[in-house]
Amino acid sequence: MEHSNVEATRNSSTFSLQYDVSIEINAEPETIWPYLVNAADYPNWNSTVDRVEGEIAEGEKIKVFAKISPNRAFPVVVSHLEPPKKMVWTGGMPLGLFKGVRTFLLTPGADGNTTVSMSEQFTGLMVPLMAGSMPDLRPAFIGFAADLKTVAEGKVS
Repeated sequence: MEHSNVEATRNSSTFSLQYDVSIEINAEPETIWPYLVNAADYPNWNSTVDRVEGEIAEGEKIKVFAKISPNRAFPVVVSHLEPPKKMVWTGGMPLGLFKGVRTFLLTPGADGNTTVSMSEQFTGLMVPLMAGSMPDLRPAFIGFAADLKTVAEGKVS
């Protein structure tokens, strides 16, 4: 799949690590949003995910099984849901030692297009220890953005 027009960034400091990706999709937020909140459908369009277990609803716990770490579940809570604009997933360790917050933002443009941004920020005292063993998420972020664009623009069934 062609991803040359999508870039992801990685920024880090001692106790913070953040990944970001943004893509313009030729579709309204209301067309894109259902793909983001249908957990069972993720593997059908998102090449970076094996499966998502649970219901994507505010306050619900879900488990994300990403291809980047096969056989490992990433449990998160859907901590904020504002259809069709914003969704936040939060996970990590107790006491804030290591916290991950993934934010999805859909910003409509005047031309009927939507800018979809996804960021994940890891914070906490354990970041310096964990960062070295974590895979680079940029390729997965690029794949996610490109896959979402393809499906939302109707280029895939």
